[in-house]
Amino acid sequence: MYQEKVKCFENIENLGGKAWEHAVTLDILNKTNIKDCSIHCFHYQQMMELLIKHLLEIKSKFGAYSKTHKLQKLLEELIANTSFTTDKTKYFMALQVITVCAEEYRYNFLIDCAGYKQSVNICDDLLDELLIYHK
Repeated sequence: MYQEKVKCFENIENLGGKAWEHAVTLDILNKTNIKDCSIHCFHYQQMMELLIKHLLEIKSKFGAYSKTHKLQKLLEELIANTSFTTDKTKYFMALQVITVCAEEYRYNFLIDCAGYKQSVNICDDLLDELLIYHK
């Protein structure tokens, strides 16, 4: 599913290509029976982060992005520095949940998988908006 969504970046040697690689990993993880969803969260967060940074790199007048891993801050940056528009209040809490869950993965803490999955459902809409903006 994710790999197909971001297919336009397949094997491209830039941040968009890295986002596609994480999308491939997500699709593989979706076919496994892993109880702990933190690894899925890590790759989802990376896919979104790299996609937003790619858009900042190609669409902002500065061609640059900050070093933050916080998805909500990256979305703010994208809105401020490009022509991308969205109802950011719809996504902020979900982006924050995904960012925190990805940080928890790095430190091997258990996360709230139900809450994470709800956030993914919300952020999948943002992913679609970002891909439309890319084209």
